[in-house]
Amino acid sequence: MSRAQGQLAFTNEASRDVALLEYGLDPSRDSPLLPNAAVLSALQNLVRLATELCGVPFGVVNIISAHYQHQIGAWGVEPGVCSRDDSMCAKVFLSREKTVVSDASRDPRFADSPFVTGEIGKVRFYASVPLQTESGFVPGTLCVFSDAPKELRPEQVGMLEVLAKQVVELLELQHRTAQLDRTYSELKESNAKLAGFAGRVSHDLRIPLTTILGYVELVEDDPDVQSGTVAAKYLDKIGASGRRMLAMLEDVLSYSRVGGGIQPVYSSLKEVTDEVVRDLGIEDDDVVEVQDVTVYADRGQLRTLLQNLMTNAMNYRSPERDLRIRISGVTNYHGATIYVADNGKGIAPEDRGKVLEPLVRLRRPGDGPGTGLGLATCSSIAKAHGGELTLSETPGGGLTVTVTFPAGY
Repeated sequence: MSRAQGQLAFTNEASRDVALLEYGLDPSRDSPLLPNAAVLSALQNLVRLATELCGVPFGVVNIISAHYQHQIGAWGVEPGVCSRDDSMCAKVFLSREKTVVSDASRDPRFADSPFVTGEIGKVRFYASVPLQTESGFVPGTLCVFSDAPKELRPEQVGMLEVLAKQVVELLELQHRTAQLDRTYSELKESNAKLAGFAGRVSHDLRIPLTTILGYVELVEDDPDVQSGTVAAKYLDKIGASGRRMLAMLEDVLSYSRVGGGIQPVYSSLKEVTDEVVRDLGIEDDDVVEVQDVTVYADRGQLRTLLQNLMTNAMNYRSPERDLRIRISGVTNYHGATIYVADNGKGIAPEDRGKVLEPLVRLRRPGDGPGTGLGLATCSSIAKAHGGELTLSETPGGGLTVTVTFPAGY
């Protein structure tokens, strides 16, 4: 929000309530205007400190909406909601200046307030500091008061202003949290729509594609089609292209589903790796070496990640040595870090950022088939779990993929 927008919020009541909603604060009368629990606890501690520094029994953070005053972070009183017309702070908070009154019953601004006359309270000493954000928006005040007249020393007023700035920092934290919550909600909705769309497109395209491939196989088996003829070469090209397209559809569908419905559980890295090894048809026991650790992750997505990484190792093996893949990990209170290291061609440092982008292939001589979505999918799986994926060189040659998975609490 710009300063001009903040100024508009001062005078336009509808804009004020919209601005409060941006901070995750519901300004309606029926829904109490409260921050999240962590912010609320911190606000209460700041208000308590303000009352002790000023030597008064009561303090509140007042949030002023279009029609109401909401007391939050209260100390010495139960937080409540009152009409903005009855609020003492509502009379002065838009001035953006501190207000210190030793006896409110003698001040013409407050003498007829129900908080002073006894209708709601009998406030005498009253001091408030507006809560002004960097954008110029003033959502309310930090207020301390007493039922007896009192004077504040200049240093006490100064400390009250410092604490008001800390309250603003907490409200800004609430603001950023609300923004992140909205962004996360929108992202989940977008991912769900993407997965649904990809599923429909994949289904619609796979049916005719598998039909075509079926007819190709039937014709290839026809004894009238001689091996090495022009017809056989065309059929071979059609079949190869169709199978590449089918693999691409599966990869796109897998990529679109990442993060759409994560259900993390504690899984054995060795058990999941053994499943992938069987699925990939790796029969040589010397190819894959695995060290077992426990990983807190969605088991299906962990399986997809390992399958993609091992498939890449097979597709980009070095012609100079037998393929070896070592899968290991470490765990601590932060979570688990797994390493998938191969002895293949590796990836040059300048290309490691590019290959994590969707549909990017290096197209080097001798590389195996691929769609350019394997590493991008693995990176998305790591991010969806709150971790990250990085690439480095295996000592002696090859690629090491490092993936972190945060701990589950």
